[in-house]
Amino acid sequence: MSKHAGSIDDQVLQRIQSQGPGWVFTPADFADLGSRTAVASALARSKAAGTIRLLGRGLYDTPVVHPVLGLLWPAIESVAKALERKEGIRLQPSGVYAANLLGLSEQVPAQVVFLTDGATRTVKVGPTQISLKRTTPRNMAAAGRLSGLLIQAFRSLGAANITPQRIARLRKSLPAVERATLLQDIALAPEWMHTHFREVAWP
Repeated sequence: MSKHAGSIDDQVLQRIQSQGPGWVFTPADFADLGSRTAVASALARSKAAGTIRLLGRGLYDTPVVHPVLGLLWPAIESVAKALERKEGIRLQPSGVYAANLLGLSEQVPAQVVFLTDGATRTVKVGPTQISLKRTTPRNMAAAGRLSGLLIQAFRSLGAANITPQRIARLRKSLPAVERATLLQDIALAPEWMHTHFREVAWP
């Protein structure tokens, strides 16, 4: 191995370790350190050493081992962030997963759905299937913000299921500063959600 290859290996490893266990990444996260081939070789050596795990095509993580449960699969949100960085796309949690993230549903979806401004496709990570669905610019307008998550969660639950109890849970679990931002995006929500947005945002 040349001295240069060794230094890329060290730099790649250093970056992985600096992010801590559970970090999900792709070769694109090391593009500034060397050529695609050099980075791929460094990752292959780290995988062979057991430092990192290959989750799927071009997707890796630093495995977390739980004392009782053993080797854990990475958080879905970490996988989504890695895909966003790699492909320059935005992902918006939707369906049951969005409601789940906000504590409005205890149902754990077998398939996690993200709306995207990128291509429609499926990514499998361990037992979880992540479905990316291309959608309209309007549906992505609030992506990455609380309002975007709330719109998708409410849509998944349906108007009849937005109960006072669920509104109360949101008001209790979300910081007032975050709740206040909802009113800035109220026009992006369907009209039937406007009252609920105000109820959640109210100081």
